[in-house]
Amino acid sequence: MVEIEVANRSGVEVDEGGAAELARRVLGAEGIEDGELGLAFVDGEEARALKREHLGVDETPDVLSFPIDERDELPAGVPRQLGDVVLCPEVVGDDWREPLVHGLLHLVGYDHGQEMEEREELLRA
Repeated sequence: MVEIEVANRSGVEVDEGGAAELARRVLGAEGIEDGELGLAFVDGEEARALKREHLGVDETPDVLSFPIDERDELPAGVPRQLGDVVLCPEVVGDDWREPLVHGLLHLVGYDHGQEMEEREELLRA
């Protein structure tokens, strides 16, 4: 099972259970049944600081992904560390599902482009 640690530092109420459920569904569709995932909801200031620090872009993002293992081959018995997805409710509002799917696909190795767009479309349904 994918273990998900959810942190809400955004200052607004979010559907943490729904986000974890969607994350497990998306990762399962990508063939990932075991691993560890961090999911954080943050305020605009923190999201902007993260994007500036890690990507060198000074703007507030809707979602950021920080992959670790992606789909790398791991030794037997070593849990997959998927990484973290960071969502900013100030930007996404109640529509966090599409950005979450997008961020999760980055964690498992997809880059922007047609293949990622097709996966997003399929997984949003």
